[in-house]
Amino acid sequence: MGKIAEETVATFQKYILPTYAPGMMILKGKGSEVWDDENRRYIDFATGISVCNLGHCHEGVSSAIKEQCEKLVHVSNLYYNEVTPKLAEKLITSGYDGAVFFANSGAEANEGMIKLARKFGYATGRYEIITMVDSFHGRTLATLAATGRAKYRKGFAPDVEGFKMAEFNNFESLKAAITDKTCAVMLEPLQGEGGIIPVDVEYLKKVRELCNEKNLLLMYDEVQCGMGRTGNLFAWQTFGVQPDVLSMAKAIANGLPMGAVVVSRKYCDVLKVGEHASTFGGTPLVSAAALATLEAIEKENMLENCRKMGDYLMEKLTAMTKPYAFVKGVRGKGLMLGIVLDHSGAALKSKLQDNGLIALTAGETVVRFLPALNLSKEIADEALAIIEKSLAEYAASL
Repeated sequence: MGKIAEETVATFQKYILPTYAPGMMILKGKGSEVWDDENRRYIDFATGISVCNLGHCHEGVSSAIKEQCEKLVHVSNLYYNEVTPKLAEKLITSGYDGAVFFANSGAEANEGMIKLARKFGYATGRYEIITMVDSFHGRTLATLAATGRAKYRKGFAPDVEGFKMAEFNNFESLKAAITDKTCAVMLEPLQGEGGIIPVDVEYLKKVRELCNEKNLLLMYDEVQCGMGRTGNLFAWQTFGVQPDVLSMAKAIANGLPMGAVVVSRKYCDVLKVGEHASTFGGTPLVSAAALATLEAIEKENMLENCRKMGDYLMEKLTAMTKPYAFVKGVRGKGLMLGIVLDHSGAALKSKLQDNGLIALTAGETVVRFLPALNLSKEIADEALAIIEKSLAEYAASL
């Protein structure tokens, strides 16, 4: 650790609440690469937890930020600005007809989605939302209560009422959880924190039919799996079953804080003026970054590249992990992939970092890879060589 890092760590430990335990210091990044305080280069297969989907310091996004910050940064949603409606139009015309509410984060977007569902069911006395075991929806009290991973809720009881859990990809479990108080079903099309678990399409079709039958909102949390991550702009497009409402955040502005709720046209009048708000939701500055992000994804054919490189990595990872008994498989979609182990993935993740590749864990037993959507084959091959080397070294240490 260099002098800059030592001073930074000391300041961090003195003045920042210890809710995180950073493992290294990153000083700069470009594309799929980052450098630490000692100028050591790493390939970044974490991308800020699926935030920098265009890689670090994308020229188009950086230019848009610079241009907008010299013109107008914030005026509040009490006034029109020229950028945010263009962003909303781009999102809607890329998905399905509806309208957008802009927020600051995934948790806030999910809170907005939960409020919409509560308001939708209010007149008929319905307020319960069915969520999934092993889901993750955020750190606020309501989104914690909606989260199906109990470890995140420990110490914050009592849970906000109004949520029931069903087993993911188990239709009978979902069906049994519905009561006359149910107003919505909320799920991730591809569970991230839960272990990189894709939804089963036939299950999802049944859920859609059941929601239609029972007059329930079908709501998708695409905070991590959306914005091109699965090879389509929205994850629901990958699985082919349209929701009534979806949330997004993380990668929407490629590093600047933004979240959004997309509501299908049928339900656009559920929330009225004054019933929901966000001071920093959809500022001109962040909207400009998000609009540039969407334009870059389209112009640079990143979705096609995501599908192509995702298939390539899946094929190579599946082959290289077969010799290892501790690997149970490789799963995911597009460039949201995970190596599933029969034990904790933390040690293998550390070994990868030692060898120059930044990855994440998911659940307790999955090593998670979230490369940039514009990942090149050259960088992919270099990353694969590091993974192969790390697997061999890790296996030798067991």
